Amino acid sequence: MHRRSRRTADSQLDRRSFLAAAGAVTTATGLGLAVGMDAGPAAATPGDPTPAPTPGAQAQATATTGTAAPTGAGTTLVTVAAPRGTSGYRRLGEGPGWPRVVRADLAEGQSGREDRRTTLASFVQFTDLHLTDVQHPLRYEFFRSAGSGGWRPHEALTLPGVVSLVERVNKLRRGPVTGHPFAFMVTTGDNGDENAKIEVEWFLTALSGGRLNPNTGDARHYEGVQNSGLKLYWHPDSALRDQDKAAGYPRIDGYLAAATRRVTSPGLNIPWYSTFGNHDGLSGGCYPAAGTFISEVAVGNKKLQYIPPAEAKWLIEGEVNGVDPKGERIREMLRKHKKDMRTVTADPRRVPLTARQYVAAHLDPRYTGRGPVGHGYTRANLDSGNLYYTFRVSDRVIGISIDSTDPGGHYQGSLGTSQLDWLDRTLKEHRDQYALVFSHHPSWSMNNMTPDPARPAEKRHNGDEVLALLRKHNNVLAWINGHSHRNRIRPRGTFWEIATASHVDYPQLARIIEITDNKDGTISLFTTLIESAAPYRTDFHDLSQTGLAALYRELAFNSPGSDTSLAGAPTDRNTELLLPSR
Repeated sequence: MHRRSRRTADSQLDRRSFLAAAGAVTTATGLGLAVGMDAGPAAATPGDPTPAPTPGAQAQATATTGTAAPTGAGTTLVTVAAPRGTSGYRRLGEGPGWPRVVRADLAEGQSGREDRRTTLASFVQFTDLHLTDVQHPLRYEFFRSAGSGGWRPHEALTLPGVVSLVERVNKLRRGPVTGHPFAFMVTTGDNGDENAKIEVEWFLTALSGGRLNPNTGDARHYEGVQNSGLKLYWHPDSALRDQDKAAGYPRIDGYLAAATRRVTSPGLNIPWYSTFGNHDGLSGGCYPAAGTFISEVAVGNKKLQYIPPAEAKWLIEGEVNGVDPKGERIREMLRKHKKDMRTVTADPRRVPLTARQYVAAHLDPRYTGRGPVGHGYTRANLDSGNLYYTFRVSDRVIGISIDSTDPGGHYQGSLGTSQLDWLDRTLKEHRDQYALVFSHHPSWSMNNMTPDPARPAEKRHNGDEVLALLRKHNNVLAWINGHSHRNRIRPRGTFWEIATASHVDYPQLARIIEITDNKDGTISLFTTLIESAAPYRTDFHDLSQTGLAALYRELAFNSPGSDTSLAGAPTDRNTELLLPSR
């Protein structure tokens, strides 16, 4: 999750901060926590030293014939959404772009390199989409009683939002620096929000193409906190003077009907790969769900919408400090407030998935899209239950997707010894190629030592240990991740760590990465941020799919209690990152 950098002890228990954490990040000021198409050959299985060629690799290898003149059009190099006015609910419009910053922390750039360089890779990273079933019986909206940041008023629009991001990539097609076609897109986790089967299906359909129905439960009408009558939440269709309307949020008649209307996605026009995040495997990004009491609640017909602030703070404190990885406090809270719950329509599609079921969904032919089959996961992953693998980025670059989610619970990450050893072996096996490592958690959010229930005696390893391992291998170019909902790029001695902001919290970004050999002893990694294709200006009467995508961005900007620093510094945005070649 992500957010709120409010600077008091109470604000540190703000679930919005938690919403970025169970997408989570530690900020400088406080604890940010959170809470039918071409099928290609499968990617390599874990431990396979020779990944099979994929559609992405084939496109990259032959892309020289399709390289076009570089252009920053459609990226944040040219324009970025910018607010109008200085207070209250602020509308968005077109603002100036963000310049590219050259970072020579690891190597000095040589003049003339733009005329010598050759392209090694060109691809796109999505992260923290958080596609959300907002009518789910065990959403944690009730954390809002502890602070305004405990709930996102815009989260009913995650589906039109992600489709608009897909449309942006499909229109761009090429890297803005090299003009090289995108070989693939890779997610870095938190593709869904609640570990629910329906959210996984939405994610797979959005990226592969097809129709998505945001409505769950009763097909006739919405059943969630936004028509609960509680002033704690924004009621867009109602005259109720809720706390968000008091802060300037608009009344938009027909909003909930539009937000639960079917959405159509063209699917990405390039292959794509999937990486696992804590929200993809844990309820609320924190608690083991499949086969637990949470599974029963998820498919049931009772929804808790409010708890007193003191109880909300107690629950959030448990999540922040990792003292309740199994969710015993949640179980007690549900028992205590059983008579206070709203009756809703049960839906079996909300059932949480095991790791193997998650992989099986990716392997379903309905979701192949532009490939590859399984989107990185293979039959070997299905058999083992491991969610890590290798894939071919290009002839000279290998991709390694790791699973940093701790299945024992808690939103922070770690790696078990078996996976850490596999990562070490894989880097050795590919010592003659450059390597890119993809994960959900960044190094600074990997301190979770909760045992894996399937391997209770196995040691867990933190971010510093992963950094140390990666520094042992001089073929690693970058560790690319998400989770923090914040743009942050750091030199790590021999490689770069690149964390990208989410697409659920403003500024709702994704990142293009292009890698070049400068033919002078240096490599350049170019990072360029992109927004969705939705227009900046909104119209409260335009409830079309495109109009909702635009509204998604503007509501996110105005979200009460939101952290305004998630875009990062200029050195974390559009960059050229230099490092020595081998």
